[in-house]
Amino acid sequence: GNTFGNLFRVTTFGESHGGGVGCVIDGCPPRLNLTEEDMQEDLDRRRPGQSRITTPRKETDTCKILSGVAQGMTLGTPIAVLVPNTDQRGGDYSEMALAYRPSHADATYDFKYGIRAVQGGGRSSARETIGRVAAGAIAKKLLKQQCGTEVLAYVSRVHQVELPEGAIDHDNLTLEQVESNIVRCPDQDMAEKMIAAIDAVRVRGDSVGGVVTCIARNVPRGLGTPVFDKLEAELAKALMSLPATKGFEIGSGFEGTKMTGSEHNDEFYIDEIGNVRTRTNRSGGIQGGISNGETIVMRIAFKPTSTITKFQKTVTRDRQETELRARGRHDPCVVPRAVPMVEAMVALVLADQLLQNYAQCQFLPLDPVLQSSKLAANPPEEEPAAAHA
Repeated sequence: GNTFGNLFRVTTFGESHGGGVGCVIDGCPPRLNLTEEDMQEDLDRRRPGQSRITTPRKETDTCKILSGVAQGMTLGTPIAVLVPNTDQRGGDYSEMALAYRPSHADATYDFKYGIRAVQGGGRSSARETIGRVAAGAIAKKLLKQQCGTEVLAYVSRVHQVELPEGAIDHDNLTLEQVESNIVRCPDQDMAEKMIAAIDAVRVRGDSVGGVVTCIARNVPRGLGTPVFDKLEAELAKALMSLPATKGFEIGSGFEGTKMTGSEHNDEFYIDEIGNVRTRTNRSGGIQGGISNGETIVMRIAFKPTSTITKFQKTVTRDRQETELRARGRHDPCVVPRAVPMVEAMVALVLADQLLQNYAQCQFLPLDPVLQSSKLAANPPEEEPAAAHA
């Protein structure tokens, strides 16, 4: 599957060490103001070579819009975005052409296809996520403009260093706080400890994993559907499709299993402007597979980077046991660069669900008592007279 989404559809293309990578976005509404700079900000957050705790590969990841935009506005036609590869070192992967790197996709690609792009892992490389991040930037802009929705992620754990529960104020978290240090943890003291943990394994040629927490604020009520296409199921699929992911939680997650129903239930109340709200948010902003207007809170676990420079036992493509010491340039911990990737996938899901919700549930007049296209935090406005006809 190289295409994601139903109405807001994204197809990514390219290999790690090929001519370039990118995406085609189909279904983006027309007349959305869009420039390459809108995507470049998030691509800069994702790119390699940012700091000592990321891969030293030097890529500017400069994007170019090839189609779908005229005079700074989307046309409603496919938007093609290309990012050339400029710092390939295919020779670093000569040994990997013969032997499988432990915990990589090398072996499974051979099992499935019988051929693979050896240099840099090809499509299994995190470089593929450039297309996702570019498309996600467009989705973010659409969500912000249409309904004020914001998607923000940050690093909440690196190896054994973890932010305490409730340490971050999700209502007031800003991008500037996330970007204030190289590990992208908004708590400065914990960030220093996380950086130290990465440095400790980096100098030994080893790696560590971590957790990215993502929030989506001001999400319209009513996104998602019951049964198979629950909103949390769509988010889980999107986020677990990212490289190196090993776990997904929403709301209380696995900790919720330790509670009773009376402890876990989110009681309803009417806020000061007449909206239905919940006093707690253990559901993580989704109930019955449908958004309820509260902040959506997710956590995504990333494994330690598979490529390390220590000798490891493996086998060759012709089934001989051997040892391999990987070369190449790799992140000692993927989570700092995973932050914009997580935001992108969440934004793509929400944009797609927003368009689907408009198509199904706002085609006919809304129920003025039960339905509103506004946010739960905003007072519902009166429907136009035609809506009551």
